[in-house]
Amino acid sequence: MTTDTAPTAAFPEARGREKGYEKHAVDAFLARARAAFEDGGEHLTAADVRQVSFALARHGYEIAPVDAALGRIEDAFAARERAEVLTTVGAGAWVGRTRDTAQTVLDRLARPKRERFDRVSILRYGYRVDEVDLVSDKIARYLETGDSVTVEQVRSVAFRMQRGGYREAQVDAVLDAVVDVMLAVS
Repeated sequence: MTTDTAPTAAFPEARGREKGYEKHAVDAFLARARAAFEDGGEHLTAADVRQVSFALARHGYEIAPVDAALGRIEDAFAARERAEVLTTVGAGAWVGRTRDTAQTVLDRLARPKRERFDRVSILRYGYRVDEVDLVSDKIARYLETGDSVTVEQVRSVAFRMQRGGYREAQVDAVLDAVVDVMLAVS
């Protein structure tokens, strides 16, 4: 028997009053990602997978299992992208690009604490400066000395908000670049 509808994902449903990811949006994205990966239809990248977001809804999918699945999907897309680049430009160019990205991140993180990223106005909320600086120090040690940090730790980092905090978009861009570097060398 064939069916024209995509099968629903096997994620647990959020319980009680907790909200989870909207089921139809998750299922639709997973179907798109599968088609893009297997059939080469729509072009999706590891960065596209990393940046996807879903609305929260009552009786939605539990967040943690969906995020874990998205991490595995991102890893698969990153591995495929790495293989494609290695085939077309070679290992030297790939390593050079990765080294350049890592150096750009290190240059940003070498700035003095409390000055690493642009700040939003005192009337707006941004990421909490002390928390971002703490994570930045850990990432810098990882890039400089190989201290232990996992891709999952970087993917799942969350910061509280404060008035006059760091501009979210800049911090998120650096975290994305760190994930790219980590996936490139894994």
